[in-house]
Amino acid sequence: MTIDKETIYKVADLARIAIEEKEVDSLMGDMNKILTFMEQLNELDTSGVAPLVYMNEEENVWREDVVKQEISVADGLKNAAKHNENFFMVPKILEK
Repeated sequence: MTIDKETIYKVADLARIAIEEKEVDSLMGDMNKILTFMEQLNELDTSGVAPLVYMNEEENVWREDVVKQEISVADGLKNAAKHNENFFMVPKILEK
């Protein structure tokens, strides 16, 4: 598989990045090198390799969830730009 200009523009659109016309040729070369490398990896025999979810086999040690009051509400609200007695005040971002 080779990358052409149309594919470069499609990937840029999906990634929501703007690219200039002068960058397209260098991006095509870079992406074709990446695909060539991936094709080489596909040639490797991985039949004896177990699939991994994590890089090591350590298991997470869970601790008991204990509720404790680290700071007071007043201390937590000290550096807030806007707040009332108990809550942070933030601008509304969802409209109905």
